[in-house]
Amino acid sequence: MTDLNNTNGSPIDGEDTEVVDEGNRSILMDIISQLSKGGDLHRVTLPTFVLEPVASNQLEDPVERFVSVTAISCQAGTLSPRRTFPCKMGIRRRYRGILCGRTISHHPPISVYYYASPENNLRIVGDLLPKSKFLGNSAATLMQGEINVSFTNRPGEEYLITMPNVYARGILFGTMLMELGDVATVKCSKLDLICSLEFKVKGYFTGSYNGISGKIKRISTGEVLYEISGKWSNEIYISKKGNNKEVYFDVKTARIHPKIVAPEDQQEWNESRRLWSKLTAALKVNNQSLATEEKSKVEDAQRLKSREREEKGTTHVSRYFEPNGDGFDLRLKNISSDPQVAKSQIENFIFNTPAPPS
Repeated sequence: MTDLNNTNGSPIDGEDTEVVDEGNRSILMDIISQLSKGGDLHRVTLPTFVLEPVASNQLEDPVERFVSVTAISCQAGTLSPRRTFPCKMGIRRRYRGILCGRTISHHPPISVYYYASPENNLRIVGDLLPKSKFLGNSAATLMQGEINVSFTNRPGEEYLITMPNVYARGILFGTMLMELGDVATVKCSKLDLICSLEFKVKGYFTGSYNGISGKIKRISTGEVLYEISGKWSNEIYISKKGNNKEVYFDVKTARIHPKIVAPEDQQEWNESRRLWSKLTAALKVNNQSLATEEKSKVEDAQRLKSREREEKGTTHVSRYFEPNGDGFDLRLKNISSDPQVAKSQIENFIFNTPAPPS
């Protein structure tokens, strides 16, 4: 069980943790005075420093396909969506996929994202509904929502993935740092497979940062097929029962593929890099007070628009995602199921559709 108020007073492994600048403590103290233990943070403007710092469908063995998809969850520390804008994803100097991420609600905060690589029969969609809590010397972001990975050439084979939670430690005393904690899951009902991944937080006296462990099992029988261990920030290992473990994923040698986006002055008014440009400029010169001020301006304007809609009795209409009975469908509007047709539709829809007036 996770100790939400762990101060992590023991020495820190600098290579494995994201340590928060001690100079930002005074900024965070300003918002702590607004809260009581267990209070909800979603209506508070958080300081900006908390924002910083392909699976193969060609595998014929269904268990091997599941193992490859599970690698996505093991990389959860680098997967969290931090920006909302349309872009292309480049691989070996060619673009192979299109990503669209949008915030569709601010109260409560809800973000959705859609990644498609029609040429590779790959589709990833997801939603993120973070719920933040102040917990004494820690703050927790509970990562509600789900990722759906599907191969369009294998109908019905969907992989549902949940994310670990995020904890900011040492808010009042001790060293400020960020950790992932609790359990993430990967499940494919069609293949009768499930994996539970525990993201381990460091104890006060024992343990290490960024540990991960898990088991891939048959849903129907509980049979353990593989065991996973290591650190999600370093090397992750996998082993079959009775066999030696092998490197499953190595963060140090992994390649980061570039995002292909329009120049900032050609972006729409509400794309992240343009909307948050003044905040970004302040962060680059380490002016945290100005950065927090610029962040508040954007968020206050968003809250004002929300209040105006409530007063007029109108609702926000998503540009890309259609509503359904429970919230928002994670499919883009009017996109064909044919990969070749979808490729052209997605490009035209995301990059050529005029934005609504501000």
